[in-house]
Amino acid sequence: MSRLSRGLLPLAVAVAALPVLALPAGSAAAVTYGTPTITLSAGYLSGAVGATGDPTVTVTVAQSGASASALTVAASATTRSSVARTGDVTVTGTTGTRSLAVAAQGVGYTDLTVKVTGLGGRTATKTLHYAASAAVQHSADSRYLTGSSDASAAVDAGGGYIVVADDESNVLRLYDRNASGAPVRTWDFGSALGVSKEIDIEGATRVGNTIYWTGSLGNNKDGVIKTDRHTVFATTVTGSGASTQLALAGKYTGLRADLIAWDKANGNRYGFAAGAADGQMPKQVDGFNVEGLEFAPGSTTTAYVGFRAPLTPAVTGGRALIVPVTNFSSLPGGSTHATFGAAIELDLGGLSVRDIRRNALGQYVIVAGSWAADDNSDPYALYRWDGQPGSQPVKLLDLPTSDAGGWEAVPDVPDLTVPGARVQLITDDGSADLYGDGVEAKDLTHPEWKKSRSTWFTVN
Repeated sequence: MSRLSRGLLPLAVAVAALPVLALPAGSAAAVTYGTPTITLSAGYLSGAVGATGDPTVTVTVAQSGASASALTVAASATTRSSVARTGDVTVTGTTGTRSLAVAAQGVGYTDLTVKVTGLGGRTATKTLHYAASAAVQHSADSRYLTGSSDASAAVDAGGGYIVVADDESNVLRLYDRNASGAPVRTWDFGSALGVSKEIDIEGATRVGNTIYWTGSLGNNKDGVIKTDRHTVFATTVTGSGASTQLALAGKYTGLRADLIAWDKANGNRYGFAAGAADGQMPKQVDGFNVEGLEFAPGSTTTAYVGFRAPLTPAVTGGRALIVPVTNFSSLPGGSTHATFGAAIELDLGGLSVRDIRRNALGQYVIVAGSWAADDNSDPYALYRWDGQPGSQPVKLLDLPTSDAGGWEAVPDVPDLTVPGARVQLITDDGSADLYGDGVEAKDLTHPEWKKSRSTWFTVN
């Protein structure tokens, strides 16, 4: 061994004995990426062919060791491309929270695989169960209220929000009236009202901070008397818009009996006792069924109760019936019986009252439809009226009937003298086969797939 080699040997041994230094924690070699996580705000989503502003789903993603902005989210598979393809799924946003929208191609159902791809090639998926309904007329002016399919009455809550009732439940729902999607708040007053079945809420009106609601007061569809449907109740409103809150303010269950007694005392002119008898179906030309509620001109005590049935006379082409209840505001929470003014008979072209609404200027609109139809198989029309017993309504427009659902509710009335005035109407889609599988919307198993449609119509 040379003298030089003998000199280097101790140095080599010393270097070998030094500890191995770890790489900086931020270096690429030190990073390990976990499996990404992905969650959906809802596992079920409904859309419509050609819709504007369909509901969306929030996608939340994360990956240990990686910034959320480095993750990509997209649809990677579909079980039925005729309903929606992977390219019809749009995901926006770059943070850990993204928004997913689907543009429907056709009617039906598909399962969409939503995939997040993180760093290191790691991925994770979730399944979104998607359903699409058919295109409708006025699609650009239509929105969908999900979570319920049987919208039956609605009132303005201010700030672009409305409170909507459902005739298949006792739940009131607060919606953004300009957007499609689920309610932002719900209230179920069934237990507080002491009812076990649906009230069959069909009419509502607001005065100040009180909203009055009425059941149909009629028998069920099989003609069986159901006392829960005789309920009239009031709710007190606090706040407005998205902050609206409701509290129960009282109920009354005697209006049906009061109406029958009043008609008997006046010679059974409208046949209320016969139409409401056990075994009589309510949706007959001579039946007994209430669907409209609004206060008389300049009054906060006298309310107009609008009837779907009977017509007067009770024949095809008969007039629509309104009965003024002169002490309506005193009924919920009180012990007094209803008192009545002279009945009002309106020529709605053989149609009956499906809803009625007044604005602060004393202008009324009436949604008119058949006493029989639960869907769009018969005509519907929108009328203007001044609320005076001696005057007749004027038709504003015939409502489209080629799409699913029956026109049921009008939340409020604009100034009808202003050019371009628009009225928003809401359908009851409970009996509609929305997705082409023969299942009525009210019987769908997932609330996200249930929906009613609201549409803005220009009436001036």
